Amino acid sequence: MATKALILSGGKGTRLRPITHTSAKQLVPIANKPILFYGIEAIREAGIRDIGIIVGDTANEIKAAVGDGSKFDVKVTYIQQEAPLGLAHAVKIARDFIGKDRFVVYLGDNLIIDGIAGFVKRFEANKPNSQILLAHVPNPQNFGVAELDGERVVRLVEKPKEPKTDLALVGVYMFDETIFEACEAIKPSWRGELEITDAIQYLIDRGCDVQFQIISGWWKDTGKLEDMLEANRMLLERIEHKVEGDIDETSRIDGRVVLERGTVIRNSVLRGPLIIGANSKIIDSYIGPFTSISYSCEVKSSEIEHSIILENSRIVEVRGRIESSLIGKNVVIEKHSQLPKAYKFMIGDNSRVELF
Repeated sequence: MATKALILSGGKGTRLRPITHTSAKQLVPIANKPILFYGIEAIREAGIRDIGIIVGDTANEIKAAVGDGSKFDVKVTYIQQEAPLGLAHAVKIARDFIGKDRFVVYLGDNLIIDGIAGFVKRFEANKPNSQILLAHVPNPQNFGVAELDGERVVRLVEKPKEPKTDLALVGVYMFDETIFEACEAIKPSWRGELEITDAIQYLIDRGCDVQFQIISGWWKDTGKLEDMLEANRMLLERIEHKVEGDIDETSRIDGRVVLERGTVIRNSVLRGPLIIGANSKIIDSYIGPFTSISYSCEVKSSEIEHSIILENSRIVEVRGRIESSLIGKNVVIEKHSQLPKAYKFMIGDNSRVELF
């Protein structure tokens, strides 16, 4: 039986900079909950409660957010990775934690909307050396790609220039202890990393039983802004209407909306699905579908749609609608009436601003 899980949370999140200059990418919230928490909950729902979390430069932040795991009804052990040296390296350094147990590897920035309980159950029933999850994708060149022969996995290729299939490796893997021999045997790739695809290929080449399952539900690697917004949209479509805030008579709510405790809504239109975190204020504004606003934010005389706003941010009198945006913590976006009129910016590295 798969009794342990390994969550990989050591990556730097370069595709989400500048947000990830100051925050772990696995802790960026989707529908007002850190991405990493969805993975922990999916593992727990699959019946696994002993979890190792691989951490890197953002270790302290992740430890502060997750703690010992008790609030999730799991036990968490932290395993420090000195540098992002690849998924197989992360598995390799977790050998003492895993021991001889069968285990699940889960990438900390992945979201599988229907969870992994069914996949774990199949792994336990069939007892292969490894089981990989695959999904049909429109851009397989951006993923590890599997080539099949009937019910057998015959080849895995990491980000091929000319993919032979559209079956991408989803960020969930299941192994027995044979994977450790594979991780010791392989060499670093051209990226300087020990690739999990090479380790699984090692198992295949030596006749180990590597099985696969194709995901039929929704799955997303949230490493890019567009994917985060899509994940936010998918999760908000599942929310149940719950209003715990203070709404005045001139405001209007359409559709499913979550207003957490302490929210104040004045003379505004909220069109769900959307969620607004505790102690936030929405005044003279429009908040449109697929928007997540975190706690202690203020939106005044502005319009926002299809966006994620992190905690303690203020958006005041912005002309035009903000959409398809990720706005970080403690951000202030406001209009000034002083002349001459001009744009004034203080923007971090690797940012993008579009003006229309």
